[in-house]
Amino acid sequence: MAKKAAKKSAPSTASATGTVPVVGAREACPCGSGRRYKACHGREAAHAVQELVHRPFEGLPGEADWVALRELVPAATVPLVLNAATAAGAEGDVPSVTLATVLPLAWPALRRPDGSVLLGLQTQSSSGDLSRDLADALVAALTTEPGNPVPTRRAPAEGPRLQDLLDLSAPFAPAVHTGFEFWLEDADSATGEVAASLERANASAIPTEKLAGVDSAYWCGTPDKNHLRWVMTVPEEQLLDALARLSVAGETSLGEGTKLVGSFRAHGLTVPVWDLPVAMTAAECEKPAAAFAEKLTGALAADAPLSAEERRARANLVSRQVTLN
Repeated sequence: MAKKAAKKSAPSTASATGTVPVVGAREACPCGSGRRYKACHGREAAHAVQELVHRPFEGLPGEADWVALRELVPAATVPLVLNAATAAGAEGDVPSVTLATVLPLAWPALRRPDGSVLLGLQTQSSSGDLSRDLADALVAALTTEPGNPVPTRRAPAEGPRLQDLLDLSAPFAPAVHTGFEFWLEDADSATGEVAASLERANASAIPTEKLAGVDSAYWCGTPDKNHLRWVMTVPEEQLLDALARLSVAGETSLGEGTKLVGSFRAHGLTVPVWDLPVAMTAAECEKPAAAFAEKLTGALAADAPLSAEERRARANLVSRQVTLN
């Protein structure tokens, strides 16, 4: 009996850098092994996704604001400062690097014609470590020809993280915008489809403002009610205990018609949320938010066991907690 001819492997489509493109689980692996992707390099990708980094922004200045801009704020930018080693490895001079909540077509990054870089924060994470994915996009942007976006790709498992690329002594100061004009170097000159796309994006943005008197608190306005969403770096269990104490004491209000309604859990941090009257502005939140911050500091310092009523209040807070990621 004649032997069956050996099955020929598909030609490799791996890039010159050794990166294997992501394909469907049942498709042939682009590396040319002849195996299905899920049984070859797809297995590595699946394993990487499972290794989720709980707090990807830990160690960066403004960790709470990184979380807010990733999950809660539609349009904002922050200037970033590269460390000396990263700047030295860039292709040519880099006038500036700016973090942006989102870029057109959800690009991971964009190298503008003048060489400056926009790094998109609200992008899909493929490695399970959002810091590594963002760092990979930043590295790619620094070596991309000016005037081009950075395409989506899977970050290498051993690649750098943002903590390795940025100057950790530089401040993190978000600027919240009413729209996405920061996409363009000259938004006033936009015409045709570009202008239409910008108009659609602006129309979908929820009005948002950052409070000045407390850290990482963001007011947003909706037709029915306004909200205050406050990202906190206090460990979750400790924060929930403190909020329960304040709830029983009737000290969680930010004024008439306001209510602490629950919290989000996002990237390892807890985000208490208040409902506000539709007429309450961000400026009107400043004083009550500062007063609440003082009360919270006192509640966090308490070390007595929770009372039965406080335990019930805590359980109620937990039952209304939503995990964003």
